[in-house]
Amino acid sequence: MPDIREGTVLWQPSAERRAQSRMADYMRWLAERKRLQLDSYQALWQWSVTEIEAFWASLWEYFAIAASAPYTRVLDARTMPGARWFEGARLNYAEHAFRHASPAHPAIVALSEARPRQEVSWATLHADVASVAAALREMGVERGDRVVSCMPNIPETITAFLACASLGAVWSSCSPDMGAGAVTDRFKQIAPKVMFAVDGYRYGGKDFDRRPVIEELERVMPTLEHVVLLPFLDARANAGSLRHGCLWPSLLGRVAPLAFEQVDFEHPLWIVYSSGTSGLPKAIVHGHGGIVLEHIKTMALHMDLRPGDRLCWMTTTGWIMWNLLVGALLGGVTAVLFDGNPLHPDANTLWRVVAETRTDCFGAGAAFFNTCMKAELEPGKAFDLSRLRQIGSTGSPLTVENFAWIYRAVKPDVWVASISGGTDPAAGFVGGCPLLPVTAGEMQCRFLGVSVHAFNDAGQPVTDEVGELVVTEPFPTMPLSFWNDPGGTRYRESYFEMFPGTWRHGDWIRFTRDGRSVIFGRSDTTINRFGIRMGTSEIYRAVEDVPEVLDSLVVDLEYLGRASYMPLFVVLTPGVTLDDGLTTRIKDSIRRRTSARYVPNAIFPVTDIPRTLTGKKMELPVRKLLLGHPLEKVASPDAMANPASLAFFVELARTLNR
Repeated sequence: MPDIREGTVLWQPSAERRAQSRMADYMRWLAERKRLQLDSYQALWQWSVTEIEAFWASLWEYFAIAASAPYTRVLDARTMPGARWFEGARLNYAEHAFRHASPAHPAIVALSEARPRQEVSWATLHADVASVAAALREMGVERGDRVVSCMPNIPETITAFLACASLGAVWSSCSPDMGAGAVTDRFKQIAPKVMFAVDGYRYGGKDFDRRPVIEELERVMPTLEHVVLLPFLDARANAGSLRHGCLWPSLLGRVAPLAFEQVDFEHPLWIVYSSGTSGLPKAIVHGHGGIVLEHIKTMALHMDLRPGDRLCWMTTTGWIMWNLLVGALLGGVTAVLFDGNPLHPDANTLWRVVAETRTDCFGAGAAFFNTCMKAELEPGKAFDLSRLRQIGSTGSPLTVENFAWIYRAVKPDVWVASISGGTDPAAGFVGGCPLLPVTAGEMQCRFLGVSVHAFNDAGQPVTDEVGELVVTEPFPTMPLSFWNDPGGTRYRESYFEMFPGTWRHGDWIRFTRDGRSVIFGRSDTTINRFGIRMGTSEIYRAVEDVPEVLDSLVVDLEYLGRASYMPLFVVLTPGVTLDDGLTTRIKDSIRRRTSARYVPNAIFPVTDIPRTLTGKKMELPVRKLLLGHPLEKVASPDAMANPASLAFFVELARTLNR
């Protein structure tokens, strides 16, 4: 495919495909039922962010949202933060997950390094959820109690989540590969009553025993009254070492009706985590109703999925994409789960999964597609991908070269939807549309109902230039709150400090005049490593826990068109050198306290960390400097406590940008 550059058209939906899409059906429904004639997607989006109340009310009606009590109004006021949605409505997420159950296709297809392939019918999932919900009731779990999980991307995790949601309890999940410190920093904030966990997991052909970590978590979280252990690696594993332990099989087999606790639209559904540059990870609360509406909208309209289709997204249970993958059930779509290393035993593993499971839509982080491209894979020749009609990408920008590789080596007539959103909103901002062409390096559209724009430093919307990604009108999956954030101070500081009354997300974005967009990475210093965000403060705690390290600074130099490169800079105690042994101990501490994802590409010893006059580490100026920005544009020596410290970084920038 010669001469492909940003904006080159790579795919056009046929007239038949556009007409048969669910987006087109929704537009016809608006014309027939609401007498709303809209001649393009751009016109539809503009209406959705101008007539906000009418748009979200139309989705409620179009998707026939099941509520035991009706709403009294759609939106109380167009204010951020603080907007209240669908007051009076009572519903339950788990009830919606079973609305399209059918014996014609499975609810879940699961593949794991540690197990044979599984297919879970809707009937089996319903029975297991009912049984686990009954067991949780016996444990004393009530509406509003927190239930947490350290389990992989397997059917039992979805079962436990749906059982929790059916009771009106609040779910929270971390991937089992996360270090004990990172898990503790998250779960301890929310005082859980019950924890689900596995004895271990398998990744890349290696087994990892997690029982010591689970025992440690039980010890440091005194609110835990029950720990449910799933023997995942070892069928003979027992819960004898846990003070409040029981085994997963003991929860199954109860013959109990599955009741759905009816809760307010904004009743907490789950708590997810997104880190900033200081303090503990933000414990972000989302509600039942907002997630139901947003995820049904995404699955049906933006991903064009129907009951019986199959969705596979490569994710861990600690990434918001797992929550979206579970959301497939809301539309009767089969969730295809993969647990393990996507590059083991070879880089074709996930493509083999897509072919064997007859997946319709396959998604992964952009880094995965970049890895496949560099390995010169040709999945389209190696596997039968005839059923695959859509590829999704998120987590970081999908480059022009990545787009070109997919159309050359995977499938020439596939719809590629590059998506950007976030853990914080549990939603997409920009992404795919079945009515529009796919252009290299760009996302097709703004999502319906999301008034997303690029702002310059003066807070003015700009087109065809890079600006801050902002949202100027409220939307239903805005976090209800942060857990343990009295008065909402941290909430406001996280999103509304730069542009009061406007959500600032922390990404650089450029919009074209017809609504396409390009993401350029983070505009703040949160680490977005392979699509998973981690606050620098968590990495600093792990690094500076090593006795020889006095101070540290870390940045991620991922930017459009360049791979993630994360250097770590350390100030060592006098007389200490950065030898192989110390390097290994620093990396091991990061791996143990956070995750292997955040092990740096390189560690540099420095004499001083650049700091402002008030003592703050100058993460963003150093990042910009190392990305090639001129020193005079990123830092003022007069505003620094130690301006001489920049000399090392100036020289390193010259080396990195030759």
